Amino acid sequence: MHCPFCNALETKVIDSRLVAEGGQVRRRRECISCTERFTTFETAELVMPRLIKQDGRREPFNEEKLRSGLTRALEKRPVSVEQIEAMILQVQAELRATGEREIPSRQVGEAVMTQLKQADHVAFVRFASVYRSFQDIDEFRAEIDKLSANDKPQE
Repeated sequence: MHCPFCNALETKVIDSRLVAEGGQVRRRRECISCTERFTTFETAELVMPRLIKQDGRREPFNEEKLRSGLTRALEKRPVSVEQIEAMILQVQAELRATGEREIPSRQVGEAVMTQLKQADHVAFVRFASVYRSFQDIDEFRAEIDKLSANDKPQE
């Protein structure tokens, strides 16, 4: 780490602490040359995989698109902003866990539907109807029947 005061290359760490709920490390440093002290913060740089669209185009993961899709599906539903943010974090963690540099965009949609199915069935059907391009009421009915069958207690 360069000293911000004299630009020397060598500094030593005096103190390290976790901050931001463990998401960052705060380090107090001292320059070996000029003995000035300064603070640095470290965070993990977590790179999201690029998405391969159905037409073959590649584009970077866009958190705002994810948030927008979830928000639209959950509009006027009893799901809090905190729950939406938790869903976004869960989808991102799932995508990062693949370890791949590129993934099919379909994988994002499936991860979103998993989250919505757990959170709110109405929002799930809304999202699925657009995502899977339902053409008629029978496709809606089939999806609702699947949800109903999964909700019944096993005997």
